[in-house]
Amino acid sequence: MDNKWSTIIKPKSNLLDLNLKELWKYKDLISLFVNRDFTTIYKQTILGPLWIVINPLLTTLIQMFVFGGIAGLSTDGTPQFIFYLGGNAIWLYFSTCFTKTANTFINNSAVFGKVYFPRLVSPISVTISGLVTFFIQFILFLIGIVYYTSQGQIQPNCYVLLLPVLLIELAMLSLGCGIIISSLTTKYRDLSILVTFGVQLLMYGSAIIFPVSSLSPKLANILMLNPIVPIVETFRYSFTGNGTFSISYLLISFAVTIVVLFIGIMIFNRIEKTFMDTI
Repeated sequence: MDNKWSTIIKPKSNLLDLNLKELWKYKDLISLFVNRDFTTIYKQTILGPLWIVINPLLTTLIQMFVFGGIAGLSTDGTPQFIFYLGGNAIWLYFSTCFTKTANTFINNSAVFGKVYFPRLVSPISVTISGLVTFFIQFILFLIGIVYYTSQGQIQPNCYVLLLPVLLIELAMLSLGCGIIISSLTTKYRDLSILVTFGVQLLMYGSAIIFPVSSLSPKLANILMLNPIVPIVETFRYSFTGNGTFSISYLLISFAVTIVVLFIGIMIFNRIEKTFMDTI
């Protein structure tokens, strides 16, 4: 009687060997990992998931006081609360997914060494759990949008329909950047420390605390080459009517995101075969 194997594990033959069908078979495991992320973060905390809202809210209030009040930075005619809250919602999603994905191999080395499953399951679960957190924060943002719209201070437009596209691009960008760093940290652990520090610095170059319109045209064009900036500016413009919207820079941002994700998958597939020997 012939044996019919349900699962066949074999080495990847090339750098672009991405079995999406296999990833779909492990959708239940992805769901389990998403649930695990929430459990481990908020376990034994007094306020629990309320921190999802408290974190961006406190950050927004501090930025309003420091950058809006003391420094007097422009918000491009947008109420400060909405300006900073929207930027923080986008940034927290990217930075959280990026930093967690960057430590994929290190944080899951014990599991990777014992059980087989597609290794991309782990970083993908991080981006999904980040989306859940984002949408909770987005509800708070929408409440502010409704209030300031009723006051006539902002004017949302049809570009709000681009929100799914912006989120998909942001997820792809954070996933691509994260798996590149995670692949390199298997040999160079210093990168995990550098990522934490670098993400904090990157925020100041991603138009989170100031609008692109406050810069000179030359500096604005340079800043818009940062793939995060067109996403942030488009997000603000679509919900407030204020901001720098450029379809050309948005397309450039999307192209850079595709390249980053492509390179990330190639490096990830190469390191995945040997990382247990070096981690």
